[in-house]
Amino acid sequence: MIMVTGANGQLASLTLQELAERHVPALGGTRSPAEGQRRLDFDDPTSLDLTGVSTLVLVSAGYAEDDQVITRHQAALDAAVRNGVSHVVYTSLAGDGDHLGFALAHRATEQLIKGSGIGWTVLRNGLYAELFGALLTWTADGVESAFGDGALAAVARADLAAAAAVVASNPTAHAGKTYDLVGEPITAVDIAESLGVAHRTIGLREYRAQLLADGTLLPFQPPMLASIASSVRHGFLRTTSPDLAQLLGRPLTDPLTVATDTAAAMRPDAS
Repeated sequence: MIMVTGANGQLASLTLQELAERHVPALGGTRSPAEGQRRLDFDDPTSLDLTGVSTLVLVSAGYAEDDQVITRHQAALDAAVRNGVSHVVYTSLAGDGDHLGFALAHRATEQLIKGSGIGWTVLRNGLYAELFGALLTWTADGVESAFGDGALAAVARADLAAAAAVVASNPTAHAGKTYDLVGEPITAVDIAESLGVAHRTIGLREYRAQLLADGTLLPFQPPMLASIASSVRHGFLRTTSPDLAQLLGRPLTDPLTVATDTAAAMRPDAS
């Protein structure tokens, strides 16, 4: 049986949907399970029951400091070893992402998985096109960002979910492989042009000040978001790869369309 962790999250829920459409039996695991799901709370190791699971799709339990994320992943892997899971598919971070402020937890988890004795596949996911669009800020004159004219090899979340389903459906064919799952490079200027508005570039100092003044962000998030802006701005996240299209056997979803639609939906006067 396949289990997908973080079942109520966007990537995991799409992965479960993809598996269902392929008529591949799969179970969702989450700390707040709905009917038909299994309770899994990475912060409560006693809840990690992977009995009957042969393939574990370990969706990164981010949104915390590195030590907490790594501890969560270690607990999941300990349960996988204890309960006889034969293969782990881990949703990691694209190879170009080593400059990002949240890369360490991903790379550490990759090492833990490879040392666990369990079969593995690492999906190094690029940054979502949805995120890129959402990080543009609407102003009276259009949109602004700290991305400058730097490009991001953005990828639609749905394509990453489809890739996870492909691998989980036949894990032995992908054993011991690391895939770099990125899209085609797009820029904030491209998104603004698609929206029919102007794009204004702000400095990283101004952007960080805005992030630090945002009371809705957790303490680890401003440096994380600033690292994304700096990496895009200076050309460190634009590398492409054929891996995703080859796994899917089809053209990728256009990241510019996805990013533009996300930004448009966030426009203050959007209905």
